[in-house]
Amino acid sequence: MHPAASVILFTVTSGMGYGLLILLALLGVTGALPLAAGFGLVGFGVALALITAGLLASTFHLGHPERAWRALSQWRTSWLSREGMLSIATYAPALVFAAGWVLAGRGDGLFALAGWATALLAVATVLCTAMIYASLKPIPQWRNRWVPAGYLAMALATGAPWLLMLVTAFGFERSMATAIAVLGLLLAAAVKLGYWRSIDSAAPLVTVTDATGLGRYGEARLLERPHTEQNYLQKEMGFRVARKHAGKLRMIVWLAGFAAPVLLVLLASVLGRTTALLVLALALPLNWLGAFVERWLFFAQARHTVNLYYGDATV
Repeated sequence: MHPAASVILFTVTSGMGYGLLILLALLGVTGALPLAAGFGLVGFGVALALITAGLLASTFHLGHPERAWRALSQWRTSWLSREGMLSIATYAPALVFAAGWVLAGRGDGLFALAGWATALLAVATVLCTAMIYASLKPIPQWRNRWVPAGYLAMALATGAPWLLMLVTAFGFERSMATAIAVLGLLLAAAVKLGYWRSIDSAAPLVTVTDATGLGRYGEARLLERPHTEQNYLQKEMGFRVARKHAGKLRMIVWLAGFAAPVLLVLLASVLGRTTALLVLALALPLNWLGAFVERWLFFAQARHTVNLYYGDATV
């Protein structure tokens, strides 16, 4: 599939924000983080700003962004519509929980319920984003059990370094946030390894013979391409990335997205507050770069079955 920059920005940036929001909600409601007003204000501000920026980016590839609201009406059948509704619904409990944290220094009672609801809705929103792709049967690289886990793991792996940065900036004890960041990054690396192995070793889903329905006459093959030039379907659904380039890009994901941030997080754990902030300031953009390349590959390596009618022998 053709990787659209706006969709990549949307899924990476909003996923990062939801990852941070989930951690803030869970750690706040369980008392694992101090309910300091300044920390809550900045933490929820960053999380909601990332989410909002991602959601706005999702409209950039639309021909008529002003009509995006109409997608919300199809929630009974559309994962995209469900994602939109849940993303909007998440703001309400998040703001209530943030208000309790910032204005009252409380995470109990009604505010605790809002915290749990925030975490639950944020997880559900990320899963709906994943299911937009995992529900598409014609694309075997997306119709894969690793996809929902990958979206959740990447949200955690990109949100946890932000949590550690905030905890360090406010001078709180860092060991728990460090452990969460390291475990989150390692978990995401393991899930991506499982996903890549799965799509690399998967047997062809369908062949030209299957697509044409001519199997009873023997094996079918295309004698002539239907067009002399690429059409819209080929440009959008027949995007190709060479295997050698995919290998290099995966290495960038490993190094920038996972390995370097883990090493920098561990290094920051033994440094003073000021130096640790400088180290983490390097880890955050590297982590984002790795996540951006990972999501670009997610789209670029997906092959739609329509390509069988334009020269591909299998998909």
